[in-house]
Amino acid sequence: MKVPAPNRIESTVITTAKVIRHPGQVFYGWWIAILSGFVMVIATVPLFHAMSVWAVAIEAHFGWTRLQIGAALAFTRIEGGIMGPVEGYLTDKYGTRRVVLIGLLICGVGWLLFSRMDNLYMFYIAYLVMALGQGLGSWLPTMTVINHWFIKNRAMAMGVSNMISRAGALILVPGIAWMIDPDKSRLGWSNTALVIGIMTLVLAFPISKLIKNNPAEIGLLPDGDIQEPVDVSVERSNESKDTHEEDFTAMEAIKTPVFWFIAFGHGFTSMIILAMFSHLGLMIKDLGFPITTTGQVVSVYIFVALIFQLVGGYVGDHLPKNIALFIFSTIQALAVLILMVAHSFWALMLFGVMFGMGFGGRNPLTVAIRGDYFGRNSFGKILGISTVPMNVLLLISPLMAGWIKDETGSYNIAILILAGFNMLGGIMFLISKKPVRKKHS
Repeated sequence: MKVPAPNRIESTVITTAKVIRHPGQVFYGWWIAILSGFVMVIATVPLFHAMSVWAVAIEAHFGWTRLQIGAALAFTRIEGGIMGPVEGYLTDKYGTRRVVLIGLLICGVGWLLFSRMDNLYMFYIAYLVMALGQGLGSWLPTMTVINHWFIKNRAMAMGVSNMISRAGALILVPGIAWMIDPDKSRLGWSNTALVIGIMTLVLAFPISKLIKNNPAEIGLLPDGDIQEPVDVSVERSNESKDTHEEDFTAMEAIKTPVFWFIAFGHGFTSMIILAMFSHLGLMIKDLGFPITTTGQVVSVYIFVALIFQLVGGYVGDHLPKNIALFIFSTIQALAVLILMVAHSFWALMLFGVMFGMGFGGRNPLTVAIRGDYFGRNSFGKILGISTVPMNVLLLISPLMAGWIKDETGSYNIAILILAGFNMLGGIMFLISKKPVRKKHS
């Protein structure tokens, strides 16, 4: 059996014997999906999902404005826009395992810097370092490796991964809120950040070692399929027809209109998410609720999103993904509009439920649709390049929301604008039809 280089999915050829997998044995790709979820718990949850509670503690400690605090996430999008294509290139070239290891190590160092910060500039530097590590070690490489391991069950596998991530957030976000509550004498924001940094550094090596970049590394095929022995020449011919024909190169992909529809659709529907991560806790604080209420609201939308990761994955594997994305994006926009009239605890809970439905349902589909439309061989590069317009749009949302709040005393105008962009993104998903790769003679 020939074991190809990790970054060359198309070179997988098994010609002399079928792949042996004992009955009842779990396909390793599902372990990859679960492991990817744990990676995102470590790298993404404390940085982005818990930003709402960090913002409350930081405002109480330093007294910075909403615009200054929101700028931290905005600055990470500048970095993300520059690094996205680089992250995709490195993932395709060196494999997810190495990139995740490097990313988690950088992320851990960023948390150590964050724990020692004592001014605004150090706050931004620490966030940039953490964001660099998160970009290298989390979403893009883990979605790429899942795309390599699955074809038929791609959306469901990505849903499982994101479900694990949400389950981790369900535990971590309320825990972080409890530990850093500025009104209580507990661990505090600085020591909590220090613990997160140390744990990230400790877990980086054992977790990354378990990652297999593609099924060929252990003699398997995507989705756990079994390949019977066939003539080498016939197999290579079939491989060319079945695998290569719909695998776009990065250059071919960006020349299609649908690439840009998906990229901007993803960006427009993510603007509102990043604004919520940055400002939700401050919105709830303005209503007179304590930081623990923010932890509860976040827990609700994460719990619902956890369930709808699988719902979205199932729907995406059985219905056109562009239609499913439009539906979930619409639910997400309607949820955020509730915040304009929310003055009670139960109204905030309703927001949490609907936001979790929309956010959770669309999450695995935004990546899976790219795998369906553009294939596996250049997926990392394609996903990385498509993050450039998305990150430009994400740069705007937390800054705009903070500026509008500081100028008008309310978030309502920002919510209306972001909900409008969200619906525009949903429409762009809806008109995204699967491209046909031009055959080269």
